[in-house]
Amino acid sequence: MAKHFSIGELRVILLEPSPAQNKLITAKLKLLGIGDIISFEQGSQALASLKIDNSPNLILSAMYLKDMTGIELLTQLRDNPDTQDIAFILISSETQPKVLEPLRQLGACAIIPKPFTSENLDHALCVSLDYLSEDLTLDQDDLELDMLRVLLVDDSKAARNYMRKVLENLGVRNIKEAGNGHEGVQLLEESVFDLLITDYNMPEMDGKELIEFVRKNSWQSNIPILMVSSESDGGRLAAVTQAGVSGICDKPFEPSVVRGLLERILREQQP
Repeated sequence: MAKHFSIGELRVILLEPSPAQNKLITAKLKLLGIGDIISFEQGSQALASLKIDNSPNLILSAMYLKDMTGIELLTQLRDNPDTQDIAFILISSETQPKVLEPLRQLGACAIIPKPFTSENLDHALCVSLDYLSEDLTLDQDDLELDMLRVLLVDDSKAARNYMRKVLENLGVRNIKEAGNGHEGVQLLEESVFDLLITDYNMPEMDGKELIEFVRKNSWQSNIPILMVSSESDGGRLAAVTQAGVSGICDKPFEPSVVRGLLERILREQQP
């Protein structure tokens, strides 16, 4: 049976070395309806607790803990099959894109800036609930997502795992993966797909080059293409749009946004 989480069912591990910030975040979580909260100051403590009790389904963490960074913590979570699907939210005053990029690639549900509002936290929790919940069906029943053949191209295995889970929650069952544009081209030459989802920044052949190849050289040149990327350069994104992308979605990969883009893209493809 498909599982739909409510906010009261979230079981949270909070990692915040500042007692004042810990108290503030805990109070806001309780006001939003979350009562099951365990707090730690170190990432190793949280990882050790998960070996004993695998029930927590959401981790909220600062970037800089006493023994590791939020990036190192999320890397360990994503590398372990037992913890790779735990929802993760970063709460940090860190704003440097280069520092935050690994978290986006690892499949963080949300990145909340400090200081933050209750609305920031509420939105991040809603994204996490969508990520954890199964069978997030689209509004249009006739789209038959269980029949959709999707090619997912991203050089980050963690990002692919994250996106695969979101797509499967939406009802997509037929998904093939590629680690870069060259692998994606090979799969496109071998199999028929109904949708291509690709990252922008990849080695060997990036997302823009992949899109240009598909539109100009592939026998599947009319396939809808959704780009999912943390790329913020307006010029690069404009070039991708000109190359023929059907839609662009930011990382972190929000299920509700993806749901809306899929509805629009697939509806436009119908005769």
